[in-house]
Amino acid sequence: MSLVIQEHARARLIIDGPDPRPVPVELTCDADAPQTVHVRLPGGVDWAFGRDLLESGLRAPVTRGDIRVWPCGRAQLVLELHSPDGVAVFQFDVAPLIRFLHRTHEAIERRAPAPAPAAPAPAPAASVTRA
Repeated sequence: MSLVIQEHARARLIIDGPDPRPVPVELTCDADAPQTVHVRLPGGVDWAFGRDLLESGLRAPVTRGDIRVWPCGRAQLVLELHSPDGVAVFQFDVAPLIRFLHRTHEAIERRAPAPAPAAPAPAPAASVTRA
């Protein structure tokens, strides 16, 4: 059975107008495919991309394909998604994202096979003294 890490977050959809619109977002990562995270938006829209993209975007702007991620100050991150229908820009507080990423790393470490015990060192060769 696969372990799925989930984190519920609230993002702000940046729209034309004075106030961004808050939207619920679900972050998921399957421990059997830990390199991929899913961001599920309202309406069942699911974007999948590399976990490393999200991690890198916490520190510096990064783009991969139709997705751009960059830090916005010290406490927020911006996720920009491009599709044939247009562009959606979301602003997240970083705390739930960091919590989610920590949980994915912990789950992966727990599922990693234990290292094989080290082979015992060979016994030193017996010396034979002949008189």
